[in-house]
Amino acid sequence: MNANAGRPSSSHWGAFRAQLDDDALTVTPHELDAHPSPLLGNMSEAHDHPARVLHPMVRRGWLEGGPGAGSARGNDEFVRVDWPDLTAILATELERVITTYGNAAIFGGSYGWGSAGRFHHPQSQVHRFLNTIGGYTGSVNTYSTGASSVILPHVLGPDVDAVHGLTSWSVLAEHTTMILAFGGLPAKNMQVAPGGITRHRSEASLRRIVDNGTTIVVVSPMRTDCPDGPDVRWCPINPGTDVAMMLALAWVLITGQLHDAEFLNTRCTGYEQLEAYILGHTDGVPKNPHWAEEITGVASSDIYALATQMAANRTFVSVTWSLQRAEHGEQPPWAAIALAAVLGQIGTPGGGFGHGYGSMGDVGVPRLPGPLPTLPQGDNPVDAFIPVARISDMLLHPGAPFEYNGGTYHYPHARLVYWCGGNPFHHHQHISRLRRAMATPDTVVVHEPYWTATAKHADIVVPSATFLERSDIGASRSDPCLIAMHQVCDPPGDVRTDYETFAELADALGAGCFFTEGNSERKWLHQMYEVWRSQSSIHGADLPSFEDFWSAGHVELPGGPDDHIMLYDFVRDPENAPLRTPSGRIELTSATIASFSYDDCPGHPSWLPPTSGTTAAYPLVLVTSQPAHRLHSQLDMGITSRRSKIDGREPLLMHPNDATARGITPGCVVLITSEQGSCLAGAVLTTDIKPGCVRLSTGAWYDPLNPQDVDSPCSHGNVNTLTRDRGTSRLAQGCTGQLVGVEVRLHQGRVPAMRAHRPPSGARGHAHLETPPL
Repeated sequence: MNANAGRPSSSHWGAFRAQLDDDALTVTPHELDAHPSPLLGNMSEAHDHPARVLHPMVRRGWLEGGPGAGSARGNDEFVRVDWPDLTAILATELERVITTYGNAAIFGGSYGWGSAGRFHHPQSQVHRFLNTIGGYTGSVNTYSTGASSVILPHVLGPDVDAVHGLTSWSVLAEHTTMILAFGGLPAKNMQVAPGGITRHRSEASLRRIVDNGTTIVVVSPMRTDCPDGPDVRWCPINPGTDVAMMLALAWVLITGQLHDAEFLNTRCTGYEQLEAYILGHTDGVPKNPHWAEEITGVASSDIYALATQMAANRTFVSVTWSLQRAEHGEQPPWAAIALAAVLGQIGTPGGGFGHGYGSMGDVGVPRLPGPLPTLPQGDNPVDAFIPVARISDMLLHPGAPFEYNGGTYHYPHARLVYWCGGNPFHHHQHISRLRRAMATPDTVVVHEPYWTATAKHADIVVPSATFLERSDIGASRSDPCLIAMHQVCDPPGDVRTDYETFAELADALGAGCFFTEGNSERKWLHQMYEVWRSQSSIHGADLPSFEDFWSAGHVELPGGPDDHIMLYDFVRDPENAPLRTPSGRIELTSATIASFSYDDCPGHPSWLPPTSGTTAAYPLVLVTSQPAHRLHSQLDMGITSRRSKIDGREPLLMHPNDATARGITPGCVVLITSEQGSCLAGAVLTTDIKPGCVRLSTGAWYDPLNPQDVDSPCSHGNVNTLTRDRGTSRLAQGCTGQLVGVEVRLHQGRVPAMRAHRPPSGARGHAHLETPPL
């Protein structure tokens, strides 16, 4: 390792090297990455930002009044305490809750994305700790693929990875002649992947497909979801109506005898019921292009022509994850599978369907054989759970029943919320409702490096080290490189790693030996690596010792085959390689789902009109998106993120026709309102968005104009002040934050100052960082 080039490390947006000189952090891309992410630019300013949590802090109202519901959360002064006192406070409160209410009263809220490192992975750390003291109520699924992760096992079987085990980009580049991309193929999302990316390859793979002359039809309200190219066509569609278009395309193929009857009869089940629905035999409504035009805004002639073109090509049907983050979100991926099945090209080189291309950097990339180095979390003896996007429901309605995937369960009564890693004030919907929910527990504990809105709404704030301030092993299931994440600088102030915090707390609760197993950070890294190394040898990998790996800074791994075709074995021999569905086939109609009798998720793909949408008061459709200049809300104060803002606020993309009708000009501050709330943003006018639609990215730190008012507008542009908090359906209960009806007006009066990146009262203070010895 060349120490002069900086110490190696990794992030979800890529590997890099970093060094600290005179308190100035320099970050350079890793030498293996020919196409590094610009998100690396956020790190230099953020590491020593005034928003750092530097000391253990306790909210004054909780410290003086004790545990209990707290409406002052988010609007209270914090008091600095020392570490022994903090450990005693935490241990006493955990013992009280466990003794009085049981471990199910602890909600272990950690959504992930806190670290690319496998040891200091916050979710692993907090869950391991909670398991050593008796367990916790957890959550299932993710905000990213909450609907898909439930519906797809019913359709394809639980062992088909329809999120990451997809056809390789290289196969599409070689064989595909047409891609129909519902939701687009946005290259901006290919910068990131859980565990990091050492070589960014997905965008180059997409560029190869475009340069090959592959016809790409991008069905989206946004032109910017299209890669540039002469054979790329934008098909503007009304947001949330993709399923209607898919059904109409299938109608054209079926009625034109362009469908593959042999494939449908031998590799699918339930086609007869689906065909009867599409042709209108069951409800009297043929799902033809004229029907779809009224719903989607796409001309019927274009739908006819597109279906004919699909049948004449090796066609790949793609659906982004974003489409299932809406009401009835189970339907788009299921309908896309049905459309590809009608074509009959599933399991062929370059044909079939995919879910998530353009949603993440590790989609369509070969998976590594074998496991990754991981910190064991242990077993959780508590069986209580919630779907991850139902946290406000749980806190507001303890004991209430909820339906999920065919079962009926009850929300536990969470007395203590323990959050480590993740920011619900970024990824959860309807923030004013979330604020009311977060006021209900007895105690909220948050581990955080920065004063995010989640930290500001806590009772106990534990200062956490960042990945620059600790050593770790960076690894991803789709990245053929393991990174030795060397500590770059010491933590500032009184900051500790989460492992140090949990080790001391576990010891205070009599579980220290179970949590640490007598290991230091370095011993854990050595043990995790060597266990992984011995497991990897089974797959033929000849790997260096931990000491050699650590000294070299990285080790390259044998990657998986780059010619994967999803469902190839099944399609080639369905009798000897059946799917693990009830029928052994692709379930175009699921008797299991039909037996649940859900009116919001029938037994086959269906067009289900949304129960809410635009109204006279809220005539525009707001489409949320992942930001291009940061990962979620991480390092929002970084220079790359800040340069994307308009006068410091999140940019709102708007068609000039809609802006002119409202007297809005480029760069002005606008007020966006919905039934749920409101926020300010900076106007950007562009013809790259369908008229009647606006777009606001997620991730701006929540900054209420009046912190005492839970319904106060956000001055910074947090889109989840606007979105609805309800499940996709009773099947999956996924989040529905993709679409919402809004109105946009010019902001009147003085433009308020923003405080999103400022610490709360009582938390002032700053500290310099130092570089530790190698």
